[in-house]
Amino acid sequence: MEQKNELKWVIAARSLDDYRLHLTFNDGSQRIFDCLPLIEKYKLFAPLRNKEVFNCVSLDGWTVCWLDGTIDIAPEHLYEMSEVA
Repeated sequence: MEQKNELKWVIAARSLDDYRLHLTFNDGSQRIFDCLPLIEKYKLFAPLRNKEVFNCVSLDGWTVCWLDGTIDIAPEHLYEMSEVA
């Protein structure tokens, strides 16, 4: 029996134009996440408005992060709020 709520995490990420991320999850799915709403709404994400910072996205083992882990986004949020690539 297949579980519908399997834990998902990011295994690959790259920045795209317009503050979007191309993400690959542990289930093999590829999705596009738009970071701009977070950048515009929450001060925590304001440093990502700098394209050089945004483009330095990395992985911490579960999800995407920036500035040595100072900024991250929950993998569940990335998956649920993204679109199929």
